[in-house]
Amino acid sequence: MKQILLINDIAGYGKVGMAAMLPILSYMGIPAYNLPTALVSNTLDYGEFTQLDTTDYMRKTFPIWQRLGFHFDAICTGLMFSEEQARLVAGYCREQANDGCIIFVDPVCGDGGHLYHGIGEPQVQLMREMVSVAHLTFPNYTEACFLTGTPWRAEGVNRKEACQMLDSLTAIGARSALITSCIIDGKNQVCGFNHYNGEYFFLEYEEIPGLFHGTGDIFSAVLIGHLLNGRSLKESTQHAMDVVRQMIWRNRDTEDRCRGILIERCLDLL
Repeated sequence: MKQILLINDIAGYGKVGMAAMLPILSYMGIPAYNLPTALVSNTLDYGEFTQLDTTDYMRKTFPIWQRLGFHFDAICTGLMFSEEQARLVAGYCREQANDGCIIFVDPVCGDGGHLYHGIGEPQVQLMREMVSVAHLTFPNYTEACFLTGTPWRAEGVNRKEACQMLDSLTAIGARSALITSCIIDGKNQVCGFNHYNGEYFFLEYEEIPGLFHGTGDIFSAVLIGHLLNGRSLKESTQHAMDVVRQMIWRNRDTEDRCRGILIERCLDLL
């Protein structure tokens, strides 16, 4: 049985980050463990929040885990809050990768052409550090633009430009890459590059109006779950897209979308 370590922030109020990923991965039969990068009072788009940086806790945790011989089949990283965190996590990921661990990096930093509240260029640089150790990274279009220095355009890109962005992500160090929430040739698509077969692929999706927080985390969890259960990157991506669409549709009448989707009520869609 494969097991995964999630390294991300934990929001006290909101089904995002670990709170969204843990139930999905557990339901898919993959034991999930966690190492918080920060404790955050609530999702950031409420406009006011407080956070507790856990760098000191992380600094002390890795040596203990190493002495105890803990090993993970996969690690998925999310938001980093300091240069030391990124350095610690990147170093740990490299060590685990040498023992066969697969490294997934969600370079959380923005959406809709803008960085998230409380995120600045230093955090973007930290995300580049994490992408450099990834077997697979999956930024959205905005994040891919910031990571690769590509100008963000509301009308999106064409296929050639999308492939160039994927190439730029692999040039940072990622082996395979996806770009989500992207308009390509006027259509909503997810594009990807699979280094195992050298394939570029493009998958269209129907956009449901409105923003739900945590859908990127849902996508990540479903994608990773299927990859660890032996499905191909393209097939896993398509299934993750389908699940996100179904969950958004089921929760379309929710008034407070900042808190995210109530995952436990939607596990049947997996």
